[in-house]
Amino acid sequence: MSRIAEPVSVEFTDNPVDAAMARVLDDVRRGDHPGTVADYIPQLATADPEAFGIAAVSVHGHSYGAGDYRTPFTIQSMSKPFVYALALQELGVDAVCERIGVEPSGEAFNGISFDPSGRPENPLINAGAIVATSLIGGVDGAERFAAIRAGLSRFAGRDLELDEAVYASEAATGHRNLALAALARSTEALRIPVDEALDPYFRQCALLVDAHDVAVMGVTLAAGGINPITGERVISAEVARHVLSVMTGCGMYDRSGAWMVSVGIPAKSGVGGGIVAATPGEYGIGVFSPPLDEAGNSSRGVAVLQRMSSEFGLHLLNRPINPVSSVASAETDPSTGRTVLRLRGEVDFVAVEEVVHEALRRGRACSGSTVVLDLTDVTRISTVAAYLLTQLASDVGYGVRVVMQDPSSLCAAPS
Repeated sequence: MSRIAEPVSVEFTDNPVDAAMARVLDDVRRGDHPGTVADYIPQLATADPEAFGIAAVSVHGHSYGAGDYRTPFTIQSMSKPFVYALALQELGVDAVCERIGVEPSGEAFNGISFDPSGRPENPLINAGAIVATSLIGGVDGAERFAAIRAGLSRFAGRDLELDEAVYASEAATGHRNLALAALARSTEALRIPVDEALDPYFRQCALLVDAHDVAVMGVTLAAGGINPITGERVISAEVARHVLSVMTGCGMYDRSGAWMVSVGIPAKSGVGGGIVAATPGEYGIGVFSPPLDEAGNSSRGVAVLQRMSSEFGLHLLNRPINPVSSVASAETDPSTGRTVLRLRGEVDFVAVEEVVHEALRRGRACSGSTVVLDLTDVTRISTVAAYLLTQLASDVGYGVRVVMQDPSSLCAAPS
């Protein structure tokens, strides 16, 4: 019997999903996961090292949590993918990629990482994040931060507040970020005055969130840009996919490769002790535990997400070897040879390949017969699936007569 199926005894009993998460949290808490609370920003050194919480939100808007998942902390570098998303949405991928690369740096979050053209290697290290902040529209730093705050609040589904003390502490000690911004200015990646990018950057990092907020932000990416709590489309599906792709390769700094092997979920950490993770089409997860490992990632946060990835089957490459068939039923009338294939659910390229194969096999087995594709129970059909089905039904020499019953006109208007 797998460990996830074992009965557990925990205080958090609102829901079995909460209980399963609480068990993982408790197991990790009892383990040896050394770390140190960040102190290079003095205000962060006051964080409670024992605080530990996790939250998850599904693409259906179902929320779960365990431990200190409602304890506020500052978002820090977890803001980076979301500000990057706002810049992509505002300016387009080509314009943003002229100024910021998408390659893993293989270095620490505050490393001097610029490619030969002068761009920061990616938007999830400090140099790239400062440039991403500069790309948000505004006549000055204050207006730029107002736009960022409003955008991140839309991701979180509520108005986010600024921790003034942490902002002041970061601004007073952010000498390396000042140097990185100056370097970016010298390469023309940053094209506004340094202060007008750096001040809103410090402020965005000092926005207060909790693990539930972080999970909502993550699931908004996982749901293709739609916040499932508010129902609002925050960014396009294309931008969400782009951001998740960058998080996959760059989100955990110089541990990104090991992260994808052991956890396999697009993620971004922050030195406040948070990690945001997003499994496309499934969940957003927020973890909070202030002690950091030597790479700057929450040590217990990494451990709990490793456990969840394994036990909950969340690894990006953990996909079924034998996926559920899109053919719900197949009925053939012996007297006429007419076959009806009833399809169901979402039909993508993998699913439609099976449908096409089955339709041709059955149609050719009874020469002159008709194969009917009933799409009544199909909820969504991809562009390529619609193209292949309409080609199949167009009788262009495949040797089979195919008719579609498509009451919702899914093939006429593919998504």
